[in-house]
Amino acid sequence: MDAIQKEHEKVWNSAKLSRTPGHVDDIIRSLQRARDAIAEDPNSRQITLAKLQNPVKTSFDGIFAGLKETHGQHNKYSKALDKIFKDKVPSNEIDALSAHPRLINRAIYLHLLREGLFDVASTLHSEAVERQRNQQETAAQLGLDVLMDHPLGLEKSAEESMQEQFSNMYHILSELKDNHNLQPAIEWARENAAALEARGSNLEFELCRLQFVNLFLDHRDEDRYEFDAPMRALQYAQVEFQSFRGRYLIEIQQLLGAIPFCSNLEESPYSIRFSNPTTWDEVATLFTREFCSLLELSADSPLYVAATAGAIALPTLLKLQTIQKQKRTEWTSQNELPVETPLPPSYQFHSIFVCPVSKEQTTDQNPPMMLPCCHVIAQESLQKLSKGSKFKCPYCPVESHPKEAMRVFL
Repeated sequence: MDAIQKEHEKVWNSAKLSRTPGHVDDIIRSLQRARDAIAEDPNSRQITLAKLQNPVKTSFDGIFAGLKETHGQHNKYSKALDKIFKDKVPSNEIDALSAHPRLINRAIYLHLLREGLFDVASTLHSEAVERQRNQQETAAQLGLDVLMDHPLGLEKSAEESMQEQFSNMYHILSELKDNHNLQPAIEWARENAAALEARGSNLEFELCRLQFVNLFLDHRDEDRYEFDAPMRALQYAQVEFQSFRGRYLIEIQQLLGAIPFCSNLEESPYSIRFSNPTTWDEVATLFTREFCSLLELSADSPLYVAATAGAIALPTLLKLQTIQKQKRTEWTSQNELPVETPLPPSYQFHSIFVCPVSKEQTTDQNPPMMLPCCHVIAQESLQKLSKGSKFKCPYCPVESHPKEAMRVFL
């Protein structure tokens, strides 16, 4: 990577020191002076144009010399990149998403909203709409009646609501992370208490617990006694913890039990409740996950997950590609990977079923089918065994008709 960085700096420095813009300005000024001179005295046209040739030629020579130098540096930069990233994407590579631009646009748009880049998201939306409008106009000129869906797969009302929701989320996160102000997050949790309760979420309690800790440790200038801050925390707990007693009684008892130890909290058995340096980040992550869940969105951006999973799988696939080249073999199946991808458990969203008959992994085109005896095989295996008539299950003596099989969704 040092070689790439070195060549990059050369290209960057060359771009900053380039004299090409100056040469272009010299040509423009020379042409303007010649134009003004000819306009003032038309009879001097030949002399003026003759005097113009050498300065213009000199400037053009300077431009071409600069371009030659820049072109050489770019070639060296490209070679440095090729040396590190040797593997090329084959020209016959199948792009599974090339036919679904709407899904790609939607994933990018939602990712930008999640990152708080609302201006960039709006620009993406307007350009996608403009591109679709141009396509419709072109189709109309050709006499074609084409009905297109929204380029992002969102209705305008849903799009505006989504942007407003994420704007609210970032406001609350900003207050929480930057100012350690928990009140906006607590108010949001209470407004959505029913939905959070249905999910079994502990967000509201975690926010109130952190508010208790914040008050407990908040020693103000006007405090006269060391118990003033714990007493404020106790008053807060008496009001706010009433609704949490049934579910979080042990946690509440531990928080209140720390009050007598306020002078030597670090040596008390409750110190871990008050000295976790990652508490604010954990609560912010929990809030983000619950906020997205109520919008029926995953906690992590699908675009981020897809890019990360691809980066994890890439070395294995590149190694496989090298082996295939050496052995002159090809993988012909388009709907499954030729090797197992070692993704972490958090990135494994669907169960994988391998047909016990064909030993092949099922796909959308070859789904798992459950027989009346509850044994499951792939659809292609079912068709081969049955041939359209009654057949015997390969794992038990029960006979059935292929029409009786039901598709299994994992």
